[in-house]
Amino acid sequence: MKDHIWKIIGIVAVLAIGGSIVYSNHVSGKANEGIVFADHIKGAENAKVTLTEYSDFQCPACGQFAGIVKEVLETYPDDVALEYKHYPLISIHPFAVPAAKAAEAAGQQGKFFEMHDKLFENQQVWSNSPNPNVHFIAYAESLELDMDLFRQHLKASKVEDKIQDEFRQARELGLTGTPSFFLDGERMLFESYEDFMAQIGAAVGADSVEVNTETAEPDVTFGL
Repeated sequence: MKDHIWKIIGIVAVLAIGGSIVYSNHVSGKANEGIVFADHIKGAENAKVTLTEYSDFQCPACGQFAGIVKEVLETYPDDVALEYKHYPLISIHPFAVPAAKAAEAAGQQGKFFEMHDKLFENQQVWSNSPNPNVHFIAYAESLELDMDLFRQHLKASKVEDKIQDEFRQARELGLTGTPSFFLDGERMLFESYEDFMAQIGAAVGADSVEVNTETAEPDVTFGL
């Protein structure tokens, strides 16, 4: 009799687990509906050079560099395009992937860089929050996104897969820190803000580069 009872319990447990898997797959499939990815590129459409950044939304240096990259695009509006790629350093930044998901979910509605800016501008707020998703939702609302769609895409497995693919790509390139930059496919190595700006100026053929000495903070570590 006891063996019979345990067999029934075992069958029920297997059915419950199977049902849970089926439901999970259904939810994941629903969240993935309509997902279409495109490269995240901002700046001149026919730019002379492309600046590719591997970045982490929770990285303090990346947050400070966001202003520098903005300055580059403003200095060379017709010559430079920015390509953003994810490199979340999850061992030290536990909210980097959730933040990247929020940016990608916004990107599904054409507002990746708008969310990118919100995340870096408010980095200290959500990074130190026990529930950063509350802030991500608020940023999405301020961008007037379709909130049901945004929440759906936050759960999409395809979004996380894309982020992990770019993480692996960064590893394969030998990158060990963020932000890391490539200029037309060539790894940038620099030790100062002035050096960074000078390399970009040289790439676009600028006669001279006007350096904003107030842009870089003294504690920024360059060229990680």
